[in-house]
Amino acid sequence: MRAPRSWLIFVLAIVPAWTASSAAPPNLIVILADDIGYGDLGRYGATQVATPHLDRLARQGLRFTDAHSPAAVCTPSRYGLLTGRYPWRHPPASRILSGVAPLCIEADRVTLASFLQQAGYRTGVVGKWHLGLGRGPTDYNRIDRGPTHVGFARSFIIPATGDRTPCVYVANERVVGYDPADPIQVSYDKPIGHEPTGKEHPELLKVKPSHGHDNTIVAGISRIGYMTGGRQARWNDETMADDVTAQAVAFIEDTQQQPFFLYLATHDIHVPRVPHRRFAGSSQCGTRGDVIQQLDGCVGEILAALDRLHLADD
Repeated sequence: MRAPRSWLIFVLAIVPAWTASSAAPPNLIVILADDIGYGDLGRYGATQVATPHLDRLARQGLRFTDAHSPAAVCTPSRYGLLTGRYPWRHPPASRILSGVAPLCIEADRVTLASFLQQAGYRTGVVGKWHLGLGRGPTDYNRIDRGPTHVGFARSFIIPATGDRTPCVYVANERVVGYDPADPIQVSYDKPIGHEPTGKEHPELLKVKPSHGHDNTIVAGISRIGYMTGGRQARWNDETMADDVTAQAVAFIEDTQQQPFFLYLATHDIHVPRVPHRRFAGSSQCGTRGDVIQQLDGCVGEILAALDRLHLADD
């Protein structure tokens, strides 16, 4: 029986072919897929969804059939992956963080990114972060600590999760599209501002809320937590996968002349599941299957970029 929440990690590299005496180290891409089980992929037996690009990774690489994890939820799994430390050893990283939690990676903690950065890699993170921002409760009008402080030279992130406030992207510790005339406020304690909530106005929703997902409505979806402000910076859920993938491809293109490490943490297939119209209805498993195929399409864009730039063998 597949666990209800799980993660898959896809690593693109040719590490065994490289030694310290080699002319150049290999490029490294780690793709962390959210809330997807191994049984959701064609290479592992799925028949009602099509995952040709992920199947290609398995076919051309190594397919693991015995996996273990120190955590099975958002924040702890990411902390463990990036630090190599058991999350329960560091309480701020041992639980699912809110959208206003401070950065949970210690200032002096060596991370996968900082280690590779010291080894000469250009490092980047794109996608779901969910490791906190700032030195204290996050102020999205002036973020003073984030991915660039723990080894990433470049970042474009979803601060927490797609179903949580704030519903904005953050690039290199600055909200994308930020308007100082419309400051952002976020709360997980009580309502703020005057924007409608899913609990009070379910008629405004395009996605039915689950338990706890009934606070501030953003783009027709009620979220965990409340927010006001930042209206021109808010994301569109239907284009989120494309936004994240475009940033990942841009990082590869901009960094192709030097060894790079890209950590791509997709939103799919985490809730809310709102696939782009080109994927809506594309699978035989409803919306969940559609976003699995959307995830696969995003991986396909990464592979296509590597092929186009003649980096697939490096």
